[in-house]
Order: sequence, then structure tokens, then C-alpha cells
Amino acid sequence: MHNTQEGFCQSFSKNAWLVSTCHSLSCWFWCRTCVLQAMSGSEQDWLALKPREPSPSQCCGGGCKPCIYDVYEKELAQWERAKAKQDKSLLTEKREQVNLPPSHPGVCALMSSNSVLNPDTFTAFSVSSVEQLTEDTYQYKFELPGNSSLQLSLGQHIVLRGVVNGLEVQRAYTPISPGNAEGYFEVLIKHGELLMLASGTGLAPMLPILQSITDNEEDETFVTLVGCFPTFDKIYLKPLLQDLARYWNIRIFYVLSQETSLEKLPWSYQENTYTGRLNEDLMKTIINSCRRKPFVLICGSSAFSEDMTRYLKAAGIEENSCFVF
Repeated sequence: MHNTQEGFCQSFSKNAWLVSTCHSLSCWFWCRTCVLQAMSGSEQDWLALKPREPSPSQCCGGGCKPCIYDVYEKELAQWERAKAKQDKSLLTEKREQVNLPPSHPGVCALMSSNSVLNPDTFTAFSVSSVEQLTEDTYQYKFELPGNSSLQLSLGQHIVLRGVVNGLEVQRAYTPISPGNAEGYFEVLIKHGELLMLASGTGLAPMLPILQSITDNEEDETFVTLVGCFPTFDKIYLKPLLQDLARYWNIRIFYVLSQETSLEKLPWSYQENTYTGRLNEDLMKTIINSCRRKPFVLICGSSAFSEDMTRYLKAAGIEENSCFVF
């Protein structure tokens, strides 16, 4: 995933998204195919293959049968059996693939009798173009093989699945293109961005905002939370923060001013933790990792707030794009 707003859009044009069709009474289905490479039989390898539990934002709450959590339990049991027998081949799932003409490289589809979509599986399509319509709204155009069409009925929508921040994301959309459009379909996707800078107990006012975003299935705001603490042991509310970080649109980083090494930290924290202080260089790195210029929330001591405001200005974020608690 590229750092800049332009790069973020371009990255989607080079990758396939998975699409499934949904009915008003039966919202979505989950299909996961494991792509296995030659790996050693170490515990770490098996952990990498372990199915990831769906985040709450991936469940529509509509009583789907099967629910994505049902499928997760099934895949977890399959993984446990394969691990017990030390046989990775038990994880593979057969999928019927259709050979497509050379004019559609990288597109792989599972066909149903009257539509390019199959309600029982996800189908891979490439993004052919991304057009920015407003500051935070984009129009995505997907290629369909040949002159095929979605052929959606009244009351149907589609579910897009892709990978954002290393997490699989599923969201339901109603295409803006005609249901019988041939060779393509289009959807509107809205992206907002928040950057939260919290020092110590300054974390407190950020949590209700985070939870309001994760509780709203329609809210697609990307959030980066940077929590500054003296040491790992002094990070507040670790279980809650870890749970929030499981959402597809939430990133959490830690900056530990009195830690000198990450080696003693749990491995799950090492990748998203920095030692030392949140300085101007690190601030620029964080800003550059955002998809677009974020609106920034700051909470901490007066000295912390003054420093953050100065670093943000050096990174190109003006005061009218910041709020200090």
C-alpha cells in the first residue's frame, strides 16, 4: 500500500478485488482459499496459516447462513486438524477456475449460469480505473470478462473484499452503474482520515471517538492512533486497544520514550512500536503513511500539544486541520 493519496488509489488499480452477490434476506458469503508455498513445519509457519477471526465490522448482523463466523469456526477446525497431522495439503480448497481470454490478464472468475457472479463464492476482478470525485470520495471501475454483466435484481447489492493494512476487509455496496452494464461495474467508496496523537491519559478522549467509528458499519473513516507512553508496562488499556486494532480501518502505533529496545516486547507489538520520543522525523513518517492529509486530534500535556503542533506544521499540516483537547 502506497503512502500518498494518489499512490493509495493507484495501488487498487493494480490488484484484484473479490466480489460476491448479496440478496436482501441473505447478505453475504465468505470464501477463503489458501495459497500455500513451500514452508518449513515450524510453529511460526503454522501460526501464519491460522485463519484470522473476522472483526466485528465484517459481520452484517443480518442472520446470514452461513455467517462469516460460522465459516471461521469451520476453517479453524480444518486448520487444527491439518496442524495435528502436520499436513498443509489439508488446508487447500479446490476452486473451479475459468480460462479467460488474454485481453483480461490477472482476472479470474467463477461463473454462474446467468451472471458473472456466484452467490456462493467470491470472484476476483481487477480495478481498471479510480476517479477522485470529491476530497474523500472515489469512483472505482471494475473490469468484467468479455461482455458479461452483474445482472443484479432489485434488492440485491454486492460485497467487495480486499486487503487494507494487512487485514481482509468486506463491505457491501450498491453499484452506481446500470445492472445490465456490459464489461464493467462501478461503485462509490468514501475515505476519511483521522490522526490521533495521545500522550498518557490523553488517550481517554480518543476512545469514544474510535468506538463510535467502529460501531457504525457505514463509517469508513481511516484512523491512525499514536499513543505515547514511558514504557510498555505503562500503556493503558492494552486489551481494548488490541481489539480496536483488529478493525480494518484502525491502525495503532506506540511510542515508548524510556524503552531502548523492542526485543523484550511481545512480538505482536514489535512491528507497530517505536522507541524514543515522537519527534519531527517520526511525525513525517507517520503523516506520509496516511492515505491522504488527515485531520489531527491532539491530547496530552501543554508541552506535548505544542510540540505536536510544531511537528505537524513541519509535515505540512496546518492548525486549521488540528484540534487540541
